[in-house]
Amino acid sequence: MKFYFSFIISLFLVSSFSSSQANPNSDPISQAMKTMDKFIEAFNARDIQSWSESLNYPHVRFASGGVKVWKDPETFIAETDLTPLIRSGWDHSHWISRDVVLSSPSKVHISTNFQRFNKDNRLISTYQSLYIVTLVDGHWGIQARSSLAP
Repeated sequence: MKFYFSFIISLFLVSSFSSSQANPNSDPISQAMKTMDKFIEAFNARDIQSWSESLNYPHVRFASGGVKVWKDPETFIAETDLTPLIRSGWDHSHWISRDVVLSSPSKVHISTNFQRFNKDNRLISTYQSLYIVTLVDGHWGIQARSSLAP
């Protein structure tokens, strides 16, 4: 019996090691953080196409006292205009903190603090937000965001 138990434990450990080695990208938290990085990089580059690719759809944003829903990437691209934000003096943003508050194999909730800066790298503002990153059809993307930012 002792041999059988040891064999089962060994088999479990080998299979766990093999499955984690076979797909190192399967960790939901690391995938969610990579998605958040893609999001902010595309946003700062003003690359609406790449920004849309960091999202899952329908995509929902709670901000400025309202709720906005984009049904697909084409709608997001057509309706996204960074001109008002740029006119306000914004040049780029940075994450200050990203804390996972809930996680499953296909969904990660991340509480964030981020800051907006002008072209001289002077702080404009700091905001709190919540991002929900999901795995949909093999794609990690931000499905929803709720922010205290305008």
